Amino acid sequence: MTASLDILRREVEALHRSHAELAAFCPWPDDVRPQPLKPFHIPAADLMTAETGFGATPYQRLCDALIDVSDQMQWRETYKGSNIDPDFMARFACYEIVGRDAPFASQAMRSFVVYQPTHLHYPWHHHPAEELYVVLAGEAEFHLEGTPSRTLKPGDSAFHPSATPHALTSHDHPVMAYVVWHDCFDTAPVWTHPENPT
Repeated sequence: MTASLDILRREVEALHRSHAELAAFCPWPDDVRPQPLKPFHIPAADLMTAETGFGATPYQRLCDALIDVSDQMQWRETYKGSNIDPDFMARFACYEIVGRDAPFASQAMRSFVVYQPTHLHYPWHHHPAEELYVVLAGEAEFHLEGTPSRTLKPGDSAFHPSATPHALTSHDHPVMAYVVWHDCFDTAPVWTHPENPT
């Protein structure tokens, strides 16, 4: 394991232990182990690593660690082949940190970093896994079916119950978030309105 990955692991574990909502949702599991990972790059990854608009955040060390390991990660193309707007695919970036396609294996959770630049809408989608977002840097508007939308900033969290449609919109600021799934890991997210996800 590289030094930069070791730093990332320590920073992510520290977040699980220090962030009250995250600690309650998914305590840091005791089965996290390094595993081999074949890196995979997408163009949107370069947007995250070059982003200068996040502003001040109490999670700067974690954000730096997430960027420092970017060339070692398996960036995701979750919605490739769907009828999503190509602009979304070109600008939305995500990779797994703990779980199946990640540098750290665990049977208890999957976690990801999600990045959106300014003025990008992540359309309504859902999945069986319960999910918690923790905003690390920037801000964005979080949408959950049946509840008012909320603008979240660093340290704020959003819980998405199983199979409940949700969406995310960045406006004048980019956003970087830490995302955790527990239970029902093997079913990928799907568009809530597949005929028109944009």
